[in-house]
Amino acid sequence: MIVKICKTKEEVGQTAAALCNAQIIKNPQSVLGLATGSSVLTTYQAMVKAYNDGITDYSQIVTYNLDEYCGLESTHPQSYCYFMEENLFKHINIKPENTNLPDGKAIDFSKESQRYEDSINSAGGIDLLLLGIGRNAHIAFNEPNTKLLDNTHRIELAKSTVQANARFFESEKDVPKASITMGIGTIMRSRTIVMVVSGSDKAEALAAMKNGLITPQCPASFLQLHNNVTVIVDEAAASQKAKSKPIC
Repeated sequence: MIVKICKTKEEVGQTAAALCNAQIIKNPQSVLGLATGSSVLTTYQAMVKAYNDGITDYSQIVTYNLDEYCGLESTHPQSYCYFMEENLFKHINIKPENTNLPDGKAIDFSKESQRYEDSINSAGGIDLLLLGIGRNAHIAFNEPNTKLLDNTHRIELAKSTVQANARFFESEKDVPKASITMGIGTIMRSRTIVMVVSGSDKAEALAAMKNGLITPQCPASFLQLHNNVTVIVDEAAASQKAKSKPIC
């Protein structure tokens, strides 16, 4: 695991985007795994700039998002489908049919989960996966638990995750209580993983991921077992104070 410390979250985004852009240039038919949320906004902004500057071409790129809320329409302002459209897809030349998210409105989540896994496998797997980390060390929406599921699945969100995401909704009661998410195995099968971490509120999760035991109670800790992970953090997230107090 390579850890790169940047001064600001903007520098984190630029550094992560440089790795994503390099993958696209190296293989114009790359399959990218994409995250949502505030952590990756500066990364997407830098990726859009590279596209506008003529550095990258998304015409043959295929993407798979990590997760989607259960119950939200794709047009809902807080759906991850909407997030991706507003923050990345509509600003680049990616083909809509090449962008993939799990269906949060599926009638049968078991079938939808299998469909999503099959689609990723048919595409040849994920070349580069962009990740964030939750305050409780979840990755995608794989929450701390006694065991973690390998493949894409529906999951109930932890109360701490619902509370953390309430800032994006009118109130906490409006936050969906479940999501459909890539599993830990799906994530670990990605050939390259790039994680972005910003802010002191993520510092304990970062410390636990890097230095703690590998346990389902700390989902991100399983990244210690991957042979190609780059973690890009700002100084606040890398604080020594937080490192001495891991969450798991």
